[in-house]
Amino acid sequence: MSNPFKSELIKKSKTNNARVMKMATTHGEVLTPAFMPVGTRAVLNYLAPYDLHQAGSQIILGGNTYHMLVAPGMEIIQAVGGMHKFMGWNKAMLTDSGGYQVLSLSKNGKICIIDDKGAHFKHPDTGKIIHLTPEISIETQKIIGADIIMAFDECTPEEGGREAALAALDRTHRWLAQSKEVHEKSPNSAYGYPQALFGIIQGGSYRDLREKSTEFILSMDLDGIGIGGEVIGFDMPKTCEVLDWVTPMLPENKIRYTMGVGLGPQDLLDVVARGADIFDCVAPTRNARHGTLYCGQIVKDNGWLKFTGDDDRGRILIKKAIYAKDNSPIMEGCECYTCQTFPRAYLHYLYKNQAMAYCHLACIHNIYVMQDVCAKMRSLILEN
Repeated sequence: MSNPFKSELIKKSKTNNARVMKMATTHGEVLTPAFMPVGTRAVLNYLAPYDLHQAGSQIILGGNTYHMLVAPGMEIIQAVGGMHKFMGWNKAMLTDSGGYQVLSLSKNGKICIIDDKGAHFKHPDTGKIIHLTPEISIETQKIIGADIIMAFDECTPEEGGREAALAALDRTHRWLAQSKEVHEKSPNSAYGYPQALFGIIQGGSYRDLREKSTEFILSMDLDGIGIGGEVIGFDMPKTCEVLDWVTPMLPENKIRYTMGVGLGPQDLLDVVARGADIFDCVAPTRNARHGTLYCGQIVKDNGWLKFTGDDDRGRILIKKAIYAKDNSPIMEGCECYTCQTFPRAYLHYLYKNQAMAYCHLACIHNIYVMQDVCAKMRSLILEN
């Protein structure tokens, strides 16, 4: 089967580096900017595929390589025909390589040890050692069956300074070459569908390392480009600075993926203005579950957009007593099911009583807001 993956520039903004791209995959087209809700463990907490469709989601991050190796295991995913069928999701899907777990779990040497060949994890239940190398990561992602797979990398830590950033950069580049070699031997998933391979720019907070990594990634002629590292999405001023460094070096015809961006709606607006196309983050659903709901207005600002609310962060804490008798929706003008149906008072009541229904309704709202921000960005770019 020929590879249907294709990315095409549709239109660029006249006021900044924002653009609309059309990305074709086996499971449908995606128009960017596009936010990817995250199903790390093969489920989006408290949301079903129907909810994601209603919110306007075009693509998700489905299943993390490390977590899928831990549970349910590749034999189960393969037995049901891949992650799309396993999760009941029929649109585009990206999965990740396990590189972030290399960072997060290696902070405890009893759980994960890194060497030049890869990462060696201790199974949290059985104690069995899970070896995650570039070869195993790519082979696992082929069984997951996502439309876009990521080269195995070492997510660059912010602790350790330049020495740690250099070590992660070296491994990431070597592991990318190995990942590409494995992928090119069999470019299809275990179910016969072609997959696109993205590489990941690392280099931490060092401009020269970011530029060096960008040059290497481009030399590998991959389908798309990720921008990763612990700082991306966590420290938004530095994230924007890194994008300002690397965006001028990137080709226009390839998708740019800022990994882990999306703590709130404004973050999406900021990275798209600097040339990013797709992004993912667990924060919208996590925030919702813990009582933080996005609330504000998407307004035009000097030819672009901003998300402005009652406070600087554009959110409310539904647990506060002031909402106990509040008959207004979470966010005025929001067309999500939750805002169209229930007042703040009801969400406050559900949250205070730890009702499972609260998590479902809250997650519907936060994901809808993120997708609505993307829709309004696309409209503005296309109109201009």
